Amino acid sequence: MRKAEEPPVDRPGEDADPESVARKILLDQLSVQARSRHELEERLARRDVPEEVATRLLDRFEEVGLVDDEAFARSWVDSRQRTRGLGRTALAVELRRKGIADETAKAVLAEVDPGDEEATARVLVQRKLRSMRGVDGQVAARRLVGMLARKGYSSGLAYAVVRQELALQDDSD
Repeated sequence: MRKAEEPPVDRPGEDADPESVARKILLDQLSVQARSRHELEERLARRDVPEEVATRLLDRFEEVGLVDDEAFARSWVDSRQRTRGLGRTALAVELRRKGIADETAKAVLAEVDPGDEEATARVLVQRKLRSMRGVDGQVAARRLVGMLARKGYSSGLAYAVVRQELALQDDSD
């Protein structure tokens, strides 16, 4: 049983060492999943960790490889492509929200294989087409291109994939 004067484990008392509190917050956050430096800075700021302590600890965590924005960005892009089928534009927006530097995001997004991106777009269109039986061709094309645009695919790729898949569907009917 905890004494009444003890601070709760997740809310340290005012006399707690800010560095040890910050270290615990960082380790807790990183034990759940990889995070960008920006996300961790925000978490520390929310918990009122002094900025100089946060900067010093994050620099140290980067030195030892516990915080690595480039590795985080690669992992994030891979995960979001696999699970949500996102295109480059949507991935770039998400990386920007995560606080990844533009140069890092561009480098990671340049590694995305255009063939894989097209294949993912094609799978998304094929999946959506199953629920669009009986819908007019122009309406279906507009809806499918809109879906791909919302997922961050370029308009050229979206129109090409949709046109090809609608033609294949017409041939099979």
